[in-house]
Parts: sequence; C-alpha cells; structure tokens
Amino acid sequence: MNQSLVDQIDAILPQTQCGKCGFTGCKPYAEAILQGKADINQCPPGNQVGIQKIAQLLGVPEKPLNTAHGQPNSTPVVAWINELLCIGCTFCIRACPVDAIVGAAKQLHTVIAAECTGCELCIAPCPMDCISLIPVEKSTEAAVKKQAADLARTRFQFRQQRLAHKKAADTKGKSAKLTHQLDSGQTHSDTRKQTIISAALKRAAALRTQQQTSGKKSPHKPI
Repeated sequence: MNQSLVDQIDAILPQTQCGKCGFTGCKPYAEAILQGKADINQCPPGNQVGIQKIAQLLGVPEKPLNTAHGQPNSTPVVAWINELLCIGCTFCIRACPVDAIVGAAKQLHTVIAAECTGCELCIAPCPMDCISLIPVEKSTEAAVKKQAADLARTRFQFRQQRLAHKKAADTKGKSAKLTHQLDSGQTHSDTRKQTIISAALKRAAALRTQQQTSGKKSPHKPI
C-alpha cells in the first residue's frame, strides 16, 4: 500500500473520527479507499468538497455523497452536556475518539468545545439522554481548519496509543495472574500427590508387618 497516498487522503478528510464512513477513523477509511474496500463518497462531514479533492488526487470521477452514511451538518457543531442530568457514568468519555470530554466516575462531565469534533459518538451511549449537539462559530479559513484537523488527528492517535498500551498492560496482568494460578494449582497438586503416595507407602508397610506377624507359628506350651 502506498503510505504516502494514504496520508494525502487522510489529510483531506475532516478528522472528525466519527465512523460514519463505516470505519474506525479517518485514516482507516483512507486505507480502505486505496484497498478498494470503500468508495470516495462515504464521509458526510467531509461533504462534497472532500469528495472532489479525493477524486482529483486519485484521478477518478467525482461522485455525489452517499447519504446512506449520513448528511453533512450545515453548520459546525460540538457536543454539549446538560449538567443537571449528568450522573457521571463515563460512557461518553469512553466513546469520545479524541478525548474531548473530561470528568470522573460519579462526577460531572463536560465537553472541551475547542477539542470536540462533533462526531456524535457520545450521544447514543448516554443513559440520561443529556448530550446534544449545538452550533458553534468556527473559522472558515483553510489554515485554521487544517490546524484544527491536525490537532484532532493527533488527539485521536494519542488515544489509540493509550488504549493499546492499556490493553497490553491488562493482557500482561491477566497472563501473570493466570500463571500464578497455574503455579499455585500445580504446587497444590504436587503436595496432594506426595500426601497420597506417603499414605499409600504407610499402608503397604503396615500390611507387610501384619502379614509377617500372622505368618509366624505360635509357640507351644510344654506338656
């Protein structure tokens, strides 16, 4: 796969990391396009402008947005949490692909508006239905938009690395625990075997002693 071309497609994508395209993030979608697993018109946030740029880059015909993947927002939006309803379940924090929500278990959560990509992924998991999207004013300057996209990409990559490290640590911890359990189980099994063997040897020795004793002739009293 041409990694340089993947990066160029990824640079065109809006970096919302919303998954509406059917993939886990913008870069996986870019890779899927080159692999022939996805079409160039599956990104609603990128809208028709993004499709046009990707088509020009790849030298393929432009296509209209496939609305089966969603509609583009007419204005920029960010998530907003109703503080009166939030119960601090952390579901939204776990869903956010760019770590733009802060809070702790059973504590009020809030969205860092400047970091939010408006991906909507935090809305569905919320059991209190207290998250909504609100329109915000964002610069339309290309340089500013690119800077925001680059920041979102970086935050997404950091989050992926953090989750990967956590998964590796959890796997290592589970493996160590299993090894300890197996070692403990093996030690217990060895001890039990030794106890059984020792008891069997004692029974055998007692049986031989009994047989030797019963095999001797009883002494006769003189007449």
